[in-house]
Amino acid sequence: MQYDQEKIVGIHAVSELLLRRPNSLRKLAIQSGRHDKRMQAIRDLALKAGIGVTDLNKEEFEALFEGVHQGVGALTEGESQALSEKDLVNLLDQLDHAPLLLVLDGVTDPHNLGACLRSADAAGADAVIIPKDRSVGLNASVRKVACGAAETVNLVAVTNLARCLNKLKQRGIWLIGAADQADSSLYEQDLSAAIALVMGSEGSGLRRLTRESCDYLVSIPMAGKLSSLNVSVATGVCLYEARRQRIKQG
Repeated sequence: MQYDQEKIVGIHAVSELLLRRPNSLRKLAIQSGRHDKRMQAIRDLALKAGIGVTDLNKEEFEALFEGVHQGVGALTEGESQALSEKDLVNLLDQLDHAPLLLVLDGVTDPHNLGACLRSADAAGADAVIIPKDRSVGLNASVRKVACGAAETVNLVAVTNLARCLNKLKQRGIWLIGAADQADSSLYEQDLSAAIALVMGSEGSGLRRLTRESCDYLVSIPMAGKLSSLNVSVATGVCLYEARRQRIKQG
């Protein structure tokens, strides 16, 4: 793991941080005048974790925390939540079920990554894999959109995505790529086995090497006039079809 320092804002994100990584907090601040139940819940979590809360007026708070912060922010320092390829191997070795992985090939919008993490958490994905380069990493915007999923989902950042995909195939994990031009439908594909769902970037979709690494390519049937879905929406559809099939198998 690597070490980092970052700012985290928003009620859900800070709450999950207090629950799961309280030792990483270096400063917890709340904007003065916030006395509602959700803010009191954060104060209670901080008290339980032995973490002090700094009350700042509006000007002081917004000088430290930008964006849609909901009046609460934290400064953290410690291990990054991004895991390494070695961590991924250890994770897969410990699973007692067929892995369900999500691979994001170059998603650059933090809102899309945050939404994908939230869907991955809800659908029970074992890990989300992203390339270190040409991809957004964990930041305050991602954590805010993820609503706490950044603390619960195993996010793996790899140096060479094609090499990582090849290693997954060697472990018997099937690579299922989502592509608009694919002839096979998502709903015809067996997603109950050990799989990695591979999603492309917002603009160009799957890169050539990533596409060629996939065992199968599938498309999401579209009934409307548009030809594609936003990557985070498409990810949710694919993950939940995999989830549905696994529940059906029982």
